[in-house]
Amino acid sequence: MTTIYTSTRGGQQHVTASQAILQGLATDGGLFVPEHFPQVNLDFEQLKGQSYQEIALLIMKAFYSDFSEAELKACIKAAYDDKFDTDVIAPVKKVGTEYYLELFHGPTLAFKDMALSILPYLMTTAAKKNQSTNELVILTATSGDTGKAAMEGFADVENTKIIVFYPKEGVSKIQEQQMRTQKGDNTFVVAVEGNFDDAQTRVKEMFNDLALRQTLASHQKQFSSANSINIGRLIPQVVYYVYAYAQLIHQQELTNGQTLDVSVPTGNFGNILAAYYAKKLGVPIGKLICASNQNNVLTDFFTSGTYDRNREFYVTSSPSMDILISSNLERLLYEVSGQNTDTTSYLMEELTTKGSYELEVALREGLSDFLVAYATDEQTQLAIKQVFDREGYVIDPHTAVAKHALDQMTQLSDPALIVSTASPYKFPESVVRAFDEVKHVENEFGWVTALYEETKLTVPPAVKTLFESPILHDRTIPVDEMLPCVKEILNINE
Repeated sequence: MTTIYTSTRGGQQHVTASQAILQGLATDGGLFVPEHFPQVNLDFEQLKGQSYQEIALLIMKAFYSDFSEAELKACIKAAYDDKFDTDVIAPVKKVGTEYYLELFHGPTLAFKDMALSILPYLMTTAAKKNQSTNELVILTATSGDTGKAAMEGFADVENTKIIVFYPKEGVSKIQEQQMRTQKGDNTFVVAVEGNFDDAQTRVKEMFNDLALRQTLASHQKQFSSANSINIGRLIPQVVYYVYAYAQLIHQQELTNGQTLDVSVPTGNFGNILAAYYAKKLGVPIGKLICASNQNNVLTDFFTSGTYDRNREFYVTSSPSMDILISSNLERLLYEVSGQNTDTTSYLMEELTTKGSYELEVALREGLSDFLVAYATDEQTQLAIKQVFDREGYVIDPHTAVAKHALDQMTQLSDPALIVSTASPYKFPESVVRAFDEVKHVENEFGWVTALYEETKLTVPPAVKTLFESPILHDRTIPVDEMLPCVKEILNINE
């Protein structure tokens, strides 16, 4: 069966997968979702012996049905190769009584590599399928990891440019160094004086600017997105939940059909939405634990039914989650409203105009798959220290948020999977301070050395060479200058 896509807001319908991937965001500002959720035969007795690449093909064939099997195989082969430091791509490790899904074995040491390694191949294939000769301009705001992973994937890809905006004071020093040293004649990195939500809002405004879209078209260019608002980013994330469950059966840690709870560090809501999609496909996932840091807008939403971004914004030790507008939540609202585009449009308009919305009681019943908790920075540090002291296992601050959230769920008894989204070496200072609050070093690489001395965790080669690389991007602008900046980069000022 062909999977066709529609906008969550109803303004764009009957779109193929390749068209949705190329476009990124629907013309009405909504997100693309399947008109009918595909059916997949998840035979875990068979899947437990399959590779990551084989399971990726099974899932992507269902969601990207206008791609041929040969096209998908080519994309998957190119994406999931030796750029990952382990053949299994996404290892599942047992630590104590819990399981950690390690999603940081790609080139940028974060889970964004899992989808952004394949997105450029999907996108260039989609362009050929749709006879598009326009230059693709990947326009993205990042809270730290998406930007580097997207640039790593799109660097020097023919007929593309990628422009990444990040909050100047809102990412770790390692994340910033990764972005500022990015090679590629088609890559552009710009720091903004503001937070991630400020940058993401301006990016969405540019996508929805009809005059700008027409100007781009007149210059044979078009925008697309590398954020998880792009269905080409989201579906590859579904794959690792299917794979993780299959691996736990293969390791004889689960029996086929046994329920598994999942705790996910959550900011933009894409990673946990992928787990929700995996559950809809038939993976025996029980509760989805939405773990937030001190920017706990999602905790309040699932608890009260009211989403309110009108609150203080915190810069935390888990910066990739420092988000108050969780874009992918829109796809969940579409689902719990019975795929009602009018309801979804109304709620999103309320968020834009008032900064908040409230779900009716009947719609809140659709949120029952989710449990919520949040961690302060102090609780995050404690989780890092306790896991290391008890198990000798090192986790980054985002993973620690998910661990802390899971520990609050004393009512649960099923086995639990913690989604580990980044290498501790992306946030060395935060991890070291969990062991030694008063430690002081001279520079960021000193924190890398200190982390190794504390834990003896192998330093990834990408980190070793990072501080020897020249700075190639050194621009900072006010957030209100993002549009002129894009026009200047693309030379479309007229």
